[in-house]
Amino acid sequence: MADLSGKVAIVTGGTSGIGRATVQRLARDGAQVVFTGSNEDAASTLCAQTGAHFVKARVQEERDWDKVAAFISDKFGRLDIAFANAGTESGDGSVESISMEGWAGIIGVNQTGVMLTARTALHLMRVNPGGPCGSIIINSSMSAHKVMGNYMAYSVTKAAVLAMAKSVAIHCATEKLPIRCNAILPGVVETEMISAIIAKSESPEGARAAYNSMSPMGRMGSVEDIAALVAFLASDEAGFISGAEYAIDGASTAGMTGV
Repeated sequence: MADLSGKVAIVTGGTSGIGRATVQRLARDGAQVVFTGSNEDAASTLCAQTGAHFVKARVQEERDWDKVAAFISDKFGRLDIAFANAGTESGDGSVESISMEGWAGIIGVNQTGVMLTARTALHLMRVNPGGPCGSIIINSSMSAHKVMGNYMAYSVTKAAVLAMAKSVAIHCATEKLPIRCNAILPGVVETEMISAIIAKSESPEGARAAYNSMSPMGRMGSVEDIAALVAFLASDEAGFISGAEYAIDGASTAGMTGV
């Protein structure tokens, strides 16, 4: 376990999947956790389980971030960890099939939402008692490197936020701020959405095998796998890691097997 005692964290998209697992992990490792999302019922359950705090907010709305920042400042007076996790694939398609509405919606959540997360986190981390400090972690995807033709906007935004993580890291370093920023690039992870797709398929066993085969390790990632990497990057043990990208995909993007 990472020692996150005394630290305050914000997790976007925290009501399900990787976000929920990360809220659970960071709280278990000793952090005070604030998370955002829109599912109030799921949020209430998670708050009861972990002692975390929920702020209903849309990551792509700048005014909502004013509300989130005010809550964190008033409640805790500091921020040490930000996990920009919220993302969507809704309305995606190929370059020929995607609508402008679908394109704008995905850009809004996956790209603008991450920028607003990082900007708000940086503003709060700058004024921490005792001096600036913090860790910003951006959830990209293996699709940043291994793009999909039928999920163009998702692939484009995940590549963009990888560049964003590096830009933020360089900015903080040149400003002489001890604030780090890194990106994680998950492969196929068994979230509730993937589990539901498997369950509804004509051959659940075959569908599961297909998903598992996408990784050379022969399995999907678990949400706990991803949360563990976030916890490490959030911890002081990762104090000299900034501007990095961490593939966590079971070697899916490492290369090819021989013939």
